Amino acid sequence: MVGPIAMLPDPDDGFADAVRAGGGILEPLSERTRGLVWLSTARAAELVDVLDTHPRIGWVQLPWAGVDAFAPSISARRATLFTSARGSFAEPVAEHALALTLALTRFLPRRIIATSWDDEQLGVSLFGRRVVIVGAGGIARQLIGLLEPFRTHIAVVRRGSAAVDGADETVGRDRLPDVLAAADIVILAAALTDETRGMIGATELSIMPRSAYLVNVARGGLIDTDALVAALAKGTIAGAALDVTDPEPLPDGHPLWSEPACIITPHVADTPQMTAPLLAHRIRRNVAAFLGDGRFVGVVEPERGY
Repeated sequence: MVGPIAMLPDPDDGFADAVRAGGGILEPLSERTRGLVWLSTARAAELVDVLDTHPRIGWVQLPWAGVDAFAPSISARRATLFTSARGSFAEPVAEHALALTLALTRFLPRRIIATSWDDEQLGVSLFGRRVVIVGAGGIARQLIGLLEPFRTHIAVVRRGSAAVDGADETVGRDRLPDVLAAADIVILAAALTDETRGMIGATELSIMPRSAYLVNVARGGLIDTDALVAALAKGTIAGAALDVTDPEPLPDGHPLWSEPACIITPHVADTPQMTAPLLAHRIRRNVAAFLGDGRFVGVVEPERGY
């Protein structure tokens, strides 16, 4: 017998139903627990202690696509299988990335707050533009599909160079400067790891055309925030749209709040209302894998950090 599954910090009816639908037995955390569904997006640090005091837990389902907040737990428990929500939330996040892109290129923030007729002819069509997507996971793949009607030229930047379906070109991270130099839109959809932290800094921003826009729906730490503030102030790039920031939450009074070429949404690309049924589906599948054939989805690779 694999053993019962616990859900922390607080069982949720929908997710509890998903555990049962996968064939699992849901019990309070105890020495009997063998699987753990960790639901908290605010108490990641507590997972380390839970695993230390319950060493017989062999599988942990995490609630996010990104697992950087859980790095201490993953590093300390190499023998434990961790699965994430990677790919589960791709559709709403890709949708938000497209919305931010269109808002930037059509100057919608300026239009929305206008209180008189503003007839300055501003705006850029997305049709036929060169789009760089950094990352090759579920968000990138969904975004490629959403961009198809716009007939954009898409370059995907990924850890390796294996071709991504639907992309016009796929390059390794060492080629990032090459594709940035020709980009109209750069969309960040990569995991945050030691290798990717600060990957868009002053050098990368200076390579981008002055007419280019930067969109981040992944993790704030992918961008050097100070470098972005300076680039926007100098007009090095045309604008930026951020659903994630570094630091996060972005403090009141931060220069980005008053930067007219910057749109900020407060990490709402995938709200709980959107993601709950998607996470429940992932939980059900992985509970079934835990109890049966071991065909887990979203397995975390500690050496890669995602």
